[in-house]
Amino acid sequence: MTACAFPTLAQAVDAVRAMVHAHAALRIERDADPAAQPADPSVYAVAYAAARQLGFVPADAQCVADAWARRCQTRPFDPSDWPDEPTNFGWHTPVARFAPCPEELGLYAVLPDATWVERMATAGVPTLQLRVKDDNGQRIRTQVRAAVRAVQGTGARLFINDHWRAALEEGAYGVHLGQEDLDTLTAADLDTLRAAGVRLGISTHGYAEMARAWALGPSYVALGAVFPTTLKAMPTAPQGPARLARYARLLQGLPTVAIGGIGLPELPAIAASGVGSFAVVRAITGAPDPQSAAATLMTTWARLRAAEATPSAVL
Repeated sequence: MTACAFPTLAQAVDAVRAMVHAHAALRIERDADPAAQPADPSVYAVAYAAARQLGFVPADAQCVADAWARRCQTRPFDPSDWPDEPTNFGWHTPVARFAPCPEELGLYAVLPDATWVERMATAGVPTLQLRVKDDNGQRIRTQVRAAVRAVQGTGARLFINDHWRAALEEGAYGVHLGQEDLDTLTAADLDTLRAAGVRLGISTHGYAEMARAWALGPSYVALGAVFPTTLKAMPTAPQGPARLARYARLLQGLPTVAIGGIGLPELPAIAASGVGSFAVVRAITGAPDPQSAAATLMTTWARLRAAEATPSAVL
């Protein structure tokens, strides 16, 4: 076998089988194509077929296949391996970057209005997002202004979902945008955000969207949905903790936030993934005692992160 191809198609098919077996934890049944086979003996074709059998959607499977082909230019093919370096994916340091934020944002509460922002800022939650579901521009501006005032003097970092113009005008710490939100922004809009010094977080749901986010030089990348959520209709299946760990490893050096279906029972898996922070919605807004729920989430996260950072004792 050369660096980028197998001697025969039969060996390529065997390699697909070995890859799928080695990475079974990454499989998403809903999107899997068990009939996917390599079109030729190249490493690209092998990796693409394996990725499709594992349930990576076509755009993400293409990213995985490209990364495997690049990786195998410098090292032997190993089915248990997995691309985990930006250069494998053809990512380079962005020419322009947004203002940085802490690598670990801690508990990140996504909240529906300024009253909730004030409650959680007072409770000591370090990172907050105002997600206003309203089409009225004046009401949105009022909520953003009130939320910005609510965090003053508390040390909380406030991100505004979607409504970036209001966020800039009211002096918010940062803006969070989904993929659909990015579609509406021009290059000039992005330049305006960068020049203002505002932090930018971007939602992603797989490799193709991570590539798009990476190129923009964001302050952090949100990864999800990790677990099932009923809060909004998701175009992608839950990614699961195994994929989250792969994504977090690839994005080392860039702050990451896990989101989607996360509550106290899911925290051990989130902490083990290596992601820097986690976002919650219902775990706080749906709790009988939101302040107590936030405190428990924060103390549990700190304990889990400390345990992950402590090397196991050598026997």
